[in-house]
Amino acid sequence: MKKIAIIPARGGSKRIPLKNIKLFCGKPIIAYSIQNAQNCGEFDEVIVSTDNEEIANIAQGYDAKVPFIRPSNLSLDTAPTLPVIKHAAEELKLSCDDLICCIYPTAPLLLPSHLSLSLQKFQFFPQKHYIFSCVSFESSPWRGFTLEEEKSHNDTSKNISMLFPQCVSSRSQDLKEIYHDAGAFYWGRAGSFYEEKAILSSNSIAFVLPRIFAQDIDTIDDWQIAEIKYKLKHLHEDKNIL
Repeated sequence: MKKIAIIPARGGSKRIPLKNIKLFCGKPIIAYSIQNAQNCGEFDEVIVSTDNEEIANIAQGYDAKVPFIRPSNLSLDTAPTLPVIKHAAEELKLSCDDLICCIYPTAPLLLPSHLSLSLQKFQFFPQKHYIFSCVSFESSPWRGFTLEEEKSHNDTSKNISMLFPQCVSSRSQDLKEIYHDAGAFYWGRAGSFYEEKAILSSNSIAFVLPRIFAQDIDTIDDWQIAEIKYKLKHLHEDKNIL
């Protein structure tokens, strides 16, 4: 049984151009995912799936393999991850029992141990399709609301519409914690990817990350927050706090 890390890194990011190789705290952000995969000691190969020659060259410079170029129809903004990983598994001719870990190229806050520990947990549940990283919401969605526009004469205001009005009077500590996909990594057997089984389902296991190790990076503000977290994390490591 093989264990393969696949890092999907297309070149067409629009909000942050060439986001997957933009310098993050001194080196291309994809380098952190490549090195985490290498340093955890679990993988037979670390593969980058990309449509972009510059990304391919940088990935190879960090000793990842780029054995194929991803087709254009799997490199659009609208292309979901599952078909991308399925394509990579087919190119690599993986058997259904081989293990794949999809590691996103913009997950610099991860530690190699997260990949190893999640694999150990996954192997205790052979009936499950995937294990994926998740994180708790920073602010509870139970107190969430939408703002509905209302016009009165020449003025416009926003009316509050609570998503869960039954929770308005609840104490925050009494509200159940809610989690979301951390967008960092997920493990699964190649057979699950071949069948494109849904990841967010009762057939998956959640691996909870502390929020210091996760950050969505969709905007420049997100990027700067991630860099602050990274520097803080390493300052703590230097002081043997983490």
